[in-house]
Amino acid sequence: MTTVGIIGAGHIGTALARTFIEHGYTVTIANSRGPETLADLVQDLGPAATAATAAEAAAAGDFVVVTVPLKNYRDLPVEPLAGKIVIDTNNYYWERDGHIAELDDGTATVSGLLQAHLPASKVAKGFNHIASGDIQTDGTPTGTENRRALATASDHDEAAELVTRIYDEFGYDTVNVGPLAESWRVERDRPAYVVRQNRAELEENLKKAPRTI
Repeated sequence: MTTVGIIGAGHIGTALARTFIEHGYTVTIANSRGPETLADLVQDLGPAATAATAAEAAAAGDFVVVTVPLKNYRDLPVEPLAGKIVIDTNNYYWERDGHIAELDDGTATVSGLLQAHLPASKVAKGFNHIASGDIQTDGTPTGTENRRALATASDHDEAAELVTRIYDEFGYDTVNVGPLAESWRVERDRPAYVVRQNRAELEENLKKAPRTI
């Protein structure tokens, strides 16, 4: 059975934990306050969920989802994530994260910063442009007309392929944006951000995205 490490137990992390468990995965989940603060959540998630520290979740996962505020990405454990696929749900909210010059001027991307912090990991963008409440409810079977689509991007083919497989399991089509250098196209305030769109609409919205906001 595949174990998913989830670092971050906010709205997105919790929704993903529930959805992974529904699809037969086990989950090891962490937050910044310690595993004891996740007792109620883990009890609610059931026997397939375990609370842990961030380092323990990173080590336990066959792959790992990072869903922490961007301002905290440098706190993520590097060594236990080495060699693993890391799915990055992060977005840049300067109001929360403080201004990050290379994101403001368009010389970096959110997931690119994470990849630089985790040089031995294989980072892929995923689940950053869907509301947490939609993750469990908007999915439909493969081939459904007007099926909702989500984007991914990675410098590693196997990481993008994993996100694509998970999207399909959860009920979504995929548009692969390409390398992390192009992942800004699906970041905050662009046309593809947190709107329901099918594959063709997502592809069009990605093309229309401005580099800087």
